[in-house]
Amino acid sequence: MLISDTIAAFIEEMLDGCGGTLEIKRNDLAKRLGCVPSQINYVVASRFTPERGYIIESRRGGGGYMRIARKSVDGDEAPQKAFAAVGDALSECAMHSMLDTLYAADLITAREKKFIRASLSGTALGALPHEEQDKTRAAAFRSFLLSLMK
Repeated sequence: MLISDTIAAFIEEMLDGCGGTLEIKRNDLAKRLGCVPSQINYVVASRFTPERGYIIESRRGGGGYMRIARKSVDGDEAPQKAFAAVGDALSECAMHSMLDTLYAADLITAREKKFIRASLSGTALGALPHEEQDKTRAAAFRSFLLSLMK
């Protein structure tokens, strides 16, 4: 298991044990997991994002800390919020985050998530130039979201 996976799993466990809100000192967590504080920063910045349903507050410096909170996902609002966030282009990574949020809100099944990821992946859209892939992915994902809102 990669150190980033270990850090993310540990933070998730701590969030589960704390009712969804956690305040930690970067240095303390790094010592506990045997890594450097910048690895903690990377994991939090890449895996605990607002698109994935988290709110992050951070204070740097000697007494610095990070507060991580899970946002409650309202199943009725999730498709509308995702639709508003898509824009004219959608990266594969952003699409994965949105699908994770829809799955967490029980709006799609694991199987549906897998199918959508596969059908809108870079591999599936590989015949198109990269900038066209993101535009095509956005258009298709908006159509998918509209079907969820009906």
